[in-house]
Amino acid sequence: MEAVLAVYERPFDPRFPVVCMDEKPLQLLRDKNEPIAATANHPKRLDHEYERAGTASIFLFTEPKAGWRTTHARARRTKVDWVQEVAHVIDHRYADCEKVVLVCDNLNTHTEGAFYEVFEPAKARKYVEKIEICYTPKHGSWLNIAECELSALERQCLRGERIASLELLNTQMSAWHENINARQRGVDWQFTINDARTKLKSLYPQILY
Repeated sequence: MEAVLAVYERPFDPRFPVVCMDEKPLQLLRDKNEPIAATANHPKRLDHEYERAGTASIFLFTEPKAGWRTTHARARRTKVDWVQEVAHVIDHRYADCEKVVLVCDNLNTHTEGAFYEVFEPAKARKYVEKIEICYTPKHGSWLNIAECELSALERQCLRGERIASLELLNTQMSAWHENINARQRGVDWQFTINDARTKLKSLYPQILY
C-alpha cells in the first residue's frame, strides 16, 4: 500500500509518467425489437426484452496528473491482450519517456514475463526496461486510480445502454475519453502515507519488544 501511495506523491515529471491501468468485463446486449426513435412528443422508447451478444473486456489507462485517459475494449482479457494494450500505450504516447511507472492489480496476467510470450526476446526486453510495475496489494484495488476512472466511465457512458458489439462500445468510449481529455480533468488524490498510518493503523503489524 505504501509503495503505491509513494508513487502518487512523486512530483509530476513527463520523463517518468505515472500511469494507472485497470480492466472491466462487460456483457454485450442486443435489442430483440427495434427501438422507436424519439419524436417531439416522446423520448426514445426501448423494449424491455434483449438478448446477449457476447462479452467484452475494457482496458483503461490513465495518467492522473496529466489529466489524460484512454480506453479500448477487446473480446478477451488474457496476458496477450494486456501486453498488447500496454505496448500500444507505450509506443504511441510514451515513446520518448525514459520510464513509465505502471500501477496495476496484481493479477497473474500482469507480469513482465508475459512480454516474452508475445514478442521476441530483444523487443520484449525493451518494453520491460521501459516500465516499472507497481502492484496494488491484495484486497487493495481501491488504491488504483484507474478503478475510479472505470467507475466514472460506467456512470457517464455505459449505464443504461445496450451495446451489441465491440465496435459500438469502442466508439462510445472513445467519445467519452476524448471529451474528458479535452477538458483536462485531472485527479486530486489526497490520501497519503501519513494518512494511511493514522486512519488504517489497525492494518499495520503490532511490534512487540
